Amino acid sequence: MRKQRNQWSAVSVKVLAIVVLFVWAGCGNDEKEQKAPTDLSNEGVQVESSVEGSKKNAGGPSHGVTAVLPEGIVWLTNDFDPVFSSPKALKGGQLRSAILSFPMTFRTVGPDANGSFRSAVLDNQLSLVNIHPNTGNIIPELATHWAFGNDNKTMYFRLNKKARWSDGTSVTAWDFAYTLTFMRSQHIVAPWYNDYYTKEIESVTVYDDYTLAVKSTKAQPDLHLRVAIAPTPQHFYGTLDENFVHEYNWEVVPNTGAYQISDFKKGKYIHFLRKKNWWASDLKYFKNRFNVDLVKFTVIRDFNMLWEYFKKGRVDLFSLTMPKYWYNRSDTDVVNKGYVKRIWFFNDTQQSASGLWLNCDKPVFQDVRVRYAFAHAMDVDRVIEKVLRGDYFRLDQAYVGYGDYTNPGIKPRNFSIEKVEALMTEAGWHRGSDGIWQRDNVRFSVEVTYGFEGHTPRLVVLKEQAQKAGVELRLQKLDSTAAFKKFLEKKHDVAWMGWSTSLRPSYWQSWHSDNAHAVQTNNITNTDDPELDNLIDQYRASLDEEQRKTLSQKIQAVIHRQGAFVPTFMVPYVRHGFWRWMQLPEFHGTKVSDALFDPFSAMTGGLFWFDRDIHEQTLAAMKQGKTFPPETIVDDHFRPGGHGEQ
Repeated sequence: MRKQRNQWSAVSVKVLAIVVLFVWAGCGNDEKEQKAPTDLSNEGVQVESSVEGSKKNAGGPSHGVTAVLPEGIVWLTNDFDPVFSSPKALKGGQLRSAILSFPMTFRTVGPDANGSFRSAVLDNQLSLVNIHPNTGNIIPELATHWAFGNDNKTMYFRLNKKARWSDGTSVTAWDFAYTLTFMRSQHIVAPWYNDYYTKEIESVTVYDDYTLAVKSTKAQPDLHLRVAIAPTPQHFYGTLDENFVHEYNWEVVPNTGAYQISDFKKGKYIHFLRKKNWWASDLKYFKNRFNVDLVKFTVIRDFNMLWEYFKKGRVDLFSLTMPKYWYNRSDTDVVNKGYVKRIWFFNDTQQSASGLWLNCDKPVFQDVRVRYAFAHAMDVDRVIEKVLRGDYFRLDQAYVGYGDYTNPGIKPRNFSIEKVEALMTEAGWHRGSDGIWQRDNVRFSVEVTYGFEGHTPRLVVLKEQAQKAGVELRLQKLDSTAAFKKFLEKKHDVAWMGWSTSLRPSYWQSWHSDNAHAVQTNNITNTDDPELDNLIDQYRASLDEEQRKTLSQKIQAVIHRQGAFVPTFMVPYVRHGFWRWMQLPEFHGTKVSDALFDPFSAMTGGLFWFDRDIHEQTLAAMKQGKTFPPETIVDDHFRPGGHGEQ
């Protein structure tokens, strides 16, 4: 029988998107220990075994059964870092944006959940703490205070008693305890989460409704990266069963952030409504943020069509990162007449691992010499020069921008027909009559799958140059959701894509054999290397920062030696076109902003606002044929050696 649903929703489960550097202030409020016998429930929640008469919630941990805080806890908080919003921000109005494809589900775990729209859902689910985007210091989110245990495994948290789910239910420590029940359940059909919340998170200890501890299975050098988990609304899910994937495919789950899915039509649009009287709206680091009342995502499957929508004022912003739009197509009336502004904003953050991912389970790529030859057949520099106007930078490897965790000695394999010839000949291949390498009646012809039409010119240049080197690329353009689904199902020859980043390099998901030869994992190259496994295991287990840096560089060297990833470009900036009624703070964005009009991100989003007066002024001017001075902003404050706005 189908469970009752409340009117609110939009997914609640978020695995540690929190990556933080510390500078803390303690509040000097120590707690005294009260001795009591304890045990560990099968959900991983530590409880007092001596307490009787507890109430059980369906499918979750015990309510009314709590543990006792140990002695010597020093509670920390951060109310001293600068705000990164504008006091000029206005509430109201809307942001009209677009997505290139409709998501396959609103779930954030389970089959088909790991698509690009997932971030819009997860970004509206807050975690215990976050980090200040400019200082790197930990700042409050759902927790007001935090503390560290002496075992290097445990963090303690005090929740903000004002925190509420979308349906008005209080967020309590039990919602974090239920996260373990949820994430460990086989019914969610999410092996990665099952594994993580079993092997990495030992327990959640509830001391009272607003005090908890999260314990890692082992001591951690960056403990906050492991244990600052998000809550899961037990009152909404209840007992999970085998119908979870189907039953919750389109459910809008209660969340804790500023917006909630309010309306959608499959294949057409998704709308997010800002919550009235959102519980966190006056908190220091959320004040004057998340300003528009409504965020509209319209499905516009063609990027060129999206550009036409933008020029007609039917969407409010457009990415101008691609040179043809920044230099050529933005030389248009709405820009030249000042109705649309442009901004080039440099950031200073980790770079996405963008490039070509080779599926090593495919016979053609099982020989490392052939993988090297493929890399040397990719003329990435020519793409940068001819297609990207020299604005992009060559990416050296998969982990650039991580400080001492990045191996500076790794450089990409550059285009070289001579090296391709030598490697393929050594591997026993020969050029066929059509110039393509052959062996045993098999041609070196591979399918490159991608999900964004705007990247076609880049791939066409790669295809043309690869042909000269004897490698045939068959380009397959899919809907972005379908392309990513194909990658996770490991059905691709070569995947053209980029991964998101974190503060520290993370290797297990993408490179450990635990995640090879299996669907729905991030090891899309199917890399299976015992030496690499051993280094990754050491890296995960190490508590010594210097050792971890050394291991990280060794891991990157082995990944480079494997040759399953061909790095392409990095873009340390964002470029937008936006209608002049959309307003930005004077500082435009933060050090790590990768989108200035991100409506939801708790770390960097919601800094913009809609100005109704400017909107009406602009529409009137367009109707009357009046113009404004064209405006292009270049802000390089965060670029090394930058000089600020020009």
